[in-house]
Amino acid sequence: MRIALVSDIHGNGPALEAVLADIRRQTVDTLICLGDVATLGPQPRKVITALRDAGAACILGNHDATLLDLDKAEEYQIAPLLHPSLRWCADQLTPDDFDFLRSFQPRLDLDLDPVTRLTCFHGSPRSNTEVLLPTTPPEMLDEIFGQESATVLAGGHSHIQMLRQHKGRLIVNPGSVGNAFRLPFQPKTNPSLLPWAEYGILNLADGILSMDLKRVPFDLAAFKRIAAESSLPRR
Repeated sequence: MRIALVSDIHGNGPALEAVLADIRRQTVDTLICLGDVATLGPQPRKVITALRDAGAACILGNHDATLLDLDKAEEYQIAPLLHPSLRWCADQLTPDDFDFLRSFQPRLDLDLDPVTRLTCFHGSPRSNTEVLLPTTPPEMLDEIFGQESATVLAGGHSHIQMLRQHKGRLIVNPGSVGNAFRLPFQPKTNPSLLPWAEYGILNLADGILSMDLKRVPFDLAAFKRIAAESSLPRR
Protein backbone atom coordinates (compact mmCIF):
# COMPACT_ATOMS: atom_id res chain seq x y z
CA MET A 1 0.00 0.00 0.00
CA ARG A 2 1.49 3.33 -1.12
CA ILE A 3 -0.35 6.55 -0.31
CA ALA A 4 0.67 9.97 -1.62
CA LEU A 5 -0.10 12.84 0.76
CA VAL A 6 -0.28 16.41 -0.53
CA SER A 7 -1.42 19.53 1.28
CA ASP A 8 -1.68 23.32 1.18
CA ILE A 9 -1.51 23.82 -2.58
CA HIS A 10 -2.98 27.33 -2.41
CA GLY A 11 -3.64 27.87 -6.09
CA ASN A 12 -0.09 27.15 -7.24
CA GLY A 13 -0.59 25.32 -10.54
CA PRO A 14 3.07 24.81 -11.56
CA ALA A 15 3.93 23.36 -8.14
CA LEU A 16 1.01 20.92 -8.22
CA GLU A 17 1.86 19.88 -11.79
CA ALA A 18 5.42 19.04 -10.70
CA VAL A 19 4.24 17.06 -7.67
CA LEU A 20 1.61 15.08 -9.60
CA ALA A 21 4.17 14.24 -12.27
CA ASP A 22 6.53 12.92 -9.59
CA ILE A 23 3.71 10.95 -7.95
CA ARG A 24 2.91 9.28 -11.27
CA ARG A 25 6.50 8.07 -11.41
CA GLN A 26 6.20 6.60 -7.89
CA THR A 27 3.20 4.33 -8.64
CA VAL A 28 0.88 4.97 -5.68
CA ASP A 29 -2.43 3.34 -4.76
CA THR A 30 -4.17 6.39 -3.33
CA LEU A 31 -3.80 10.18 -3.43
CA ILE A 32 -5.00 12.13 -0.40
CA CYS A 33 -5.06 15.91 -0.20
CA LEU A 34 -5.01 17.29 3.34
CA GLY A 35 -6.68 20.58 2.44
CA ASP A 36 -6.25 24.26 1.50
CA VAL A 37 -6.26 23.87 -2.26
CA ALA A 38 -7.64 26.92 -4.06
CA THR A 39 -6.88 30.19 -2.26
CA LEU A 40 -4.08 32.78 -2.22
CA GLY A 41 -2.55 31.70 -5.54
CA PRO A 42 -3.54 32.70 -9.09
CA GLN A 43 -4.84 29.33 -10.36
CA PRO A 44 -7.64 28.11 -8.07
CA ARG A 45 -9.61 26.45 -10.88
CA LYS A 46 -6.56 24.71 -12.37
CA VAL A 47 -5.70 23.18 -9.01
CA ILE A 48 -9.25 21.98 -8.34
CA THR A 49 -9.48 20.45 -11.83
CA ALA A 50 -6.15 18.65 -11.41
CA LEU A 51 -7.14 17.16 -8.04
CA ARG A 52 -10.55 16.11 -9.33
CA ASP A 53 -9.01 14.49 -12.44
CA ALA A 54 -6.45 12.68 -10.27
CA GLY A 55 -9.22 11.16 -8.15
CA ALA A 56 -7.86 12.66 -4.93
CA ALA A 57 -9.68 12.14 -1.66
CA CYS A 58 -9.71 15.59 -0.05
CA ILE A 59 -9.79 16.89 3.50
CA LEU A 60 -11.52 20.19 4.29
CA GLY A 61 -8.96 22.81 5.29
CA ASN A 62 -9.74 26.15 6.89
CA HIS A 63 -9.26 27.95 3.56
CA ASP A 64 -11.55 25.48 1.77
CA ALA A 65 -14.21 26.00 4.42
CA THR A 66 -13.88 29.77 4.02
CA LEU A 67 -14.41 29.57 0.27
CA LEU A 68 -17.75 27.92 1.03
CA ASP A 69 -18.69 30.75 3.44
CA LEU A 70 -16.63 33.92 3.01
CA ASP A 71 -18.29 35.54 6.02
CA LYS A 72 -16.46 33.05 8.27
CA ALA A 73 -12.93 34.06 7.23
CA GLU A 74 -12.01 35.40 10.66
CA GLU A 75 -13.59 32.40 12.38
CA TYR A 76 -11.25 30.22 10.33
CA GLN A 77 -8.32 32.39 11.42
CA ILE A 78 -7.57 33.95 8.03
CA ALA A 79 -6.00 37.39 8.41
CA PRO A 80 -7.96 40.40 7.06
CA LEU A 81 -5.02 41.13 4.74
CA LEU A 82 -5.93 37.96 2.81
CA HIS A 83 -9.68 38.55 2.52
CA PRO A 84 -9.53 40.32 -0.89
CA SER A 85 -7.64 37.39 -2.42
CA LEU A 86 -10.15 34.95 -0.89
CA ARG A 87 -13.00 36.79 -2.60
CA TRP A 88 -11.07 36.88 -5.89
CA CYS A 89 -10.44 33.13 -5.77
CA ALA A 90 -14.09 32.42 -4.96
CA ASP A 91 -15.14 34.52 -7.96
CA GLN A 92 -13.02 32.34 -10.29
CA LEU A 93 -14.80 29.11 -9.34
CA THR A 94 -17.72 27.46 -11.10
CA PRO A 95 -20.70 25.69 -9.49
CA ASP A 96 -18.98 22.36 -10.23
CA ASP A 97 -15.87 23.58 -8.43
CA PHE A 98 -17.92 24.46 -5.36
CA ASP A 99 -19.62 21.06 -5.50
CA PHE A 100 -16.16 19.49 -5.41
CA LEU A 101 -15.18 21.60 -2.41
CA ARG A 102 -18.36 20.55 -0.63
CA SER A 103 -17.28 16.90 -1.05
CA PHE A 104 -14.21 17.49 1.16
CA GLN A 105 -14.33 15.65 4.50
CA PRO A 106 -13.21 16.94 7.93
CA ARG A 107 -11.23 13.72 8.41
CA LEU A 108 -10.54 10.40 6.73
CA ASP A 109 -9.75 7.06 8.40
CA LEU A 110 -8.21 4.19 6.45
CA ASP A 111 -7.28 0.72 7.68
CA LEU A 112 -4.11 -0.13 5.78
CA ASP A 113 -3.87 -3.63 7.24
CA PRO A 114 -5.31 -5.38 10.34
CA VAL A 115 -3.01 -3.46 12.71
CA THR A 116 -2.27 -0.20 10.86
CA ARG A 117 -4.75 2.67 10.65
CA LEU A 118 -4.18 6.04 8.97
CA THR A 119 -6.13 9.08 10.17
CA CYS A 120 -6.02 12.21 7.99
CA PHE A 121 -7.05 15.75 8.93
CA HIS A 122 -6.01 19.33 8.16
CA GLY A 123 -4.84 21.02 11.38
CA SER A 124 -5.68 18.36 13.96
CA PRO A 125 -8.49 15.80 14.36
CA ARG A 126 -10.44 18.34 16.39
CA SER A 127 -9.90 21.55 14.39
CA ASN A 128 -8.75 22.58 10.92
CA THR A 129 -7.12 25.68 12.44
CA GLU A 130 -4.99 23.94 15.09
CA VAL A 131 -1.26 24.08 14.38
CA LEU A 132 1.01 21.10 15.08
CA LEU A 133 4.75 21.69 14.93
CA PRO A 134 7.95 19.76 15.67
CA THR A 135 8.08 21.84 18.86
CA THR A 136 4.49 21.20 20.05
CA PRO A 137 4.86 19.97 23.67
CA PRO A 138 4.16 16.27 24.31
CA GLU A 139 1.51 17.25 26.86
CA MET A 140 -0.40 19.07 24.12
CA LEU A 141 -0.10 16.05 21.83
CA ASP A 142 -1.61 13.92 24.62
CA GLU A 143 -4.56 16.31 24.73
CA ILE A 144 -5.02 16.42 20.96
CA PHE A 145 -4.58 12.71 20.21
CA GLY A 146 -5.66 11.12 23.49
CA GLN A 147 -8.82 9.59 21.97
CA GLU A 148 -7.23 8.55 18.67
CA SER A 149 -6.27 4.94 17.95
CA ALA A 150 -4.52 5.40 14.59
CA THR A 151 -0.99 4.20 13.93
CA VAL A 152 -0.28 7.14 11.61
CA LEU A 153 -1.74 10.64 12.07
CA ALA A 154 -1.37 12.85 8.99
CA GLY A 155 -2.14 16.56 8.79
CA GLY A 156 -1.14 19.71 7.00
CA HIS A 157 -1.89 23.39 7.76
CA SER A 158 1.51 24.40 9.16
CA HIS A 159 3.26 24.35 5.73
CA ILE A 160 6.19 22.60 7.47
CA GLN A 161 7.29 19.05 6.79
CA MET A 162 7.38 16.88 9.90
CA LEU A 163 7.91 13.27 10.89
CA ARG A 164 7.53 12.80 14.63
CA GLN A 165 6.97 9.83 16.92
CA HIS A 166 4.71 10.20 19.95
CA LYS A 167 4.03 7.23 22.20
CA GLY A 168 4.53 4.81 19.33
CA ARG A 169 2.40 6.65 16.78
CA LEU A 170 3.76 8.49 13.76
CA ILE A 171 2.66 12.11 13.31
CA VAL A 172 3.39 13.26 9.77
CA ASN A 173 3.02 16.46 7.78
CA PRO A 174 3.93 16.29 4.07
CA GLY A 175 4.55 20.06 3.98
CA SER A 176 3.09 22.47 1.46
CA VAL A 177 2.88 21.99 -2.29
CA GLY A 178 2.36 25.68 -2.99
CA ASN A 179 3.91 27.62 -0.09
CA ALA A 180 6.57 25.68 1.80
CA PHE A 181 7.64 27.65 4.88
CA ARG A 182 11.21 28.11 6.06
CA LEU A 183 11.99 27.76 9.76
CA PRO A 184 12.59 29.57 12.00
CA PHE A 185 10.09 32.36 11.45
CA GLN A 186 11.09 35.95 12.02
CA PRO A 187 8.70 37.55 14.53
CA LYS A 188 6.07 39.88 13.08
CA THR A 189 6.99 39.13 9.46
CA ASN A 190 5.50 36.97 6.73
CA PRO A 191 7.02 33.47 6.60
CA SER A 192 9.94 33.06 4.21
CA LEU A 193 9.13 30.58 1.44
CA LEU A 194 11.27 27.72 0.20
CA PRO A 195 11.76 27.36 -3.58
CA TRP A 196 10.29 23.88 -3.99
CA ALA A 197 7.07 21.93 -3.66
CA GLU A 198 6.68 19.41 -0.85
CA TYR A 199 4.68 16.20 -0.43
CA GLY A 200 5.03 12.74 1.11
CA ILE A 201 4.54 9.05 0.40
CA LEU A 202 3.44 6.62 3.09
CA ASN A 203 4.46 3.05 2.30
CA LEU A 204 3.37 -0.20 3.95
CA ALA A 205 4.87 -3.42 2.59
CA ASP A 206 5.34 -6.77 4.32
CA GLY A 207 4.53 -5.16 7.66
CA ILE A 208 7.20 -2.47 7.23
CA LEU A 209 5.90 1.09 7.51
CA SER A 210 7.85 4.04 6.14
CA MET A 211 7.29 7.69 5.30
CA ASP A 212 9.21 9.55 2.62
CA LEU A 213 9.15 13.36 2.64
CA LYS A 214 9.75 14.76 -0.84
CA ARG A 215 11.03 18.09 -2.17
CA VAL A 216 10.26 18.67 -5.84
CA PRO A 217 11.56 21.57 -7.94
CA PHE A 218 8.94 23.46 -9.95
CA ASP A 219 8.91 26.34 -12.43
CA LEU A 220 9.00 29.22 -9.98
CA ALA A 221 9.47 31.78 -12.76
CA ALA A 222 6.31 30.54 -14.47
CA PHE A 223 4.36 30.80 -11.23
CA LYS A 224 5.53 34.37 -10.67
CA ARG A 225 4.63 35.27 -14.26
CA ILE A 226 1.15 33.74 -13.95
CA ALA A 227 0.57 35.63 -10.70
CA ALA A 228 1.77 38.91 -12.21
CA GLU A 229 -0.46 38.51 -15.26
CA SER A 230 -3.54 37.69 -13.18
CA SER A 231 -5.81 40.16 -11.42
CA LEU A 232 -5.22 38.44 -8.07
CA PRO A 233 -5.07 41.17 -5.40
CA ARG A 234 -1.54 41.78 -4.18
CA ARG A 235 -0.75 41.49 -0.48
